[in-house]
Amino acid sequence: MSKPLQENKMGVMPVGKLLFSMALPMIISMLVQAMYNIVDSIFVAQLSEKALNAVTIAFPIQNLMIAVGAGTGVGVNALLSRSLGEGNHKEANRAANNAIFLYGLSYIVFLLFGLLGTKFFIQTQTNDVETIGYGVSYLSLCCSLSFGLFGQFVFERLLQSTGKTLYTMITQGTGAIINIILDPLFIFGIGDFEGFGVAGAAIATVFGQIVAMLLAIRFNRTKNKEIHITLRGFRPNLKTIRKIYAVGIPSIIMGSIASVMTFFFNRILLGFGYPIGDAGVTVLGTYFKLQSFIFMPVFGLNNGMVPIVAYNYGAKNPERISKTIRLSIISAVSMMLVGLALFQLFPHVLLAPFNLSETTVEIAVTALRTISLSFLFAGFCIIVTSVFQALSHGLLSLTVSVGRQLVVLIPVAYLLSLTENIHAVWWAFPIAEVMSLALSTVFFVYLYKKEIKPLSDQRSA
Repeated sequence: MSKPLQENKMGVMPVGKLLFSMALPMIISMLVQAMYNIVDSIFVAQLSEKALNAVTIAFPIQNLMIAVGAGTGVGVNALLSRSLGEGNHKEANRAANNAIFLYGLSYIVFLLFGLLGTKFFIQTQTNDVETIGYGVSYLSLCCSLSFGLFGQFVFERLLQSTGKTLYTMITQGTGAIINIILDPLFIFGIGDFEGFGVAGAAIATVFGQIVAMLLAIRFNRTKNKEIHITLRGFRPNLKTIRKIYAVGIPSIIMGSIASVMTFFFNRILLGFGYPIGDAGVTVLGTYFKLQSFIFMPVFGLNNGMVPIVAYNYGAKNPERISKTIRLSIISAVSMMLVGLALFQLFPHVLLAPFNLSETTVEIAVTALRTISLSFLFAGFCIIVTSVFQALSHGLLSLTVSVGRQLVVLIPVAYLLSLTENIHAVWWAFPIAEVMSLALSTVFFVYLYKKEIKPLSDQRSA
């Protein structure tokens, strides 16, 4: 017999308290993750700027793995949370078991790439032998041992889908702290133990992911009583997989677009030649590490918001949906304004730990101040596009992302590069964000009138 709907806190707890309780653990864990991303790069930068450049070049593939994991997770969260909101526990269990299967397939794909494709990928972006060596050793390990990353993703998403975000804070935080502790040991060594250089950063990363995965598995077995996970007699359910990927694939493509954008933006920067072009690539990678410290808390807020919206959509409660969206937008915009102030006022302080050359620092200061202007609009756009996903309209999110990163950002960056002034190229980011704001607003108004507002009539009837 299914539990009464009102027993789940996502349907009854005051919205402000609910969003805070679900999002805060995610925000904290995301901040810790952002910190270890930055620390990772800071340690690697102490080896040389070429080592930092190699890690930067590898970033699009790492981002692609995250896109696959996070995108699939969005689909799982939306389906599982909605099923619980409807009181359909059988479908929720089916979604959980099929999610594990899908993440296993994802790992196999990146295992093959790690064994066979990393050298070719690195060589498409640099001819420097030393940088290629660093990049291959780092990326091949990250991909080949990515079972920890994908395992962490799936079992954390199952916890998030049932509102148990405190445990995901513990898993993510533990993995990140382990990474931070092991980074200097594996990169530089200690005593008679010799470090592994850039490869050591990859080893520390995957070790932290594996520990986080094991913790998440344990929490699901002991704390997550709303879903039942079993692979005994399991067979993939194509109907459930289609439901997951109906939302997940647009989200995966949306995340993957960031990898494509970074790859082509690197190519545009390299067109400025050595040393300006190489410095530009390093600057872009450094910016992405720094901006993650601003964006990750917003994504944590997002992860707390999506199950609430999906659950209450399934429960046909438009008031709670609207309150959740409104509070999420206000919180996200506030976070981004803090980030804007930091990037505008203290760029030299933010860049100091990365051991950059004078030429690179000069380019980076202008880049940070210019790109961060897009923060004015990014908070609103992130929340709104996630609402599209929570209501199973991932195609709208995909359209916004494609428009921003491929239709506008890359072409504008290329046109600005024709000025032969690398400082001009960074304006492509705020220009693209203005387009994203306009498109997101139009789609949100359309979706509100079509999906959310009619729920009031259904509820009163």
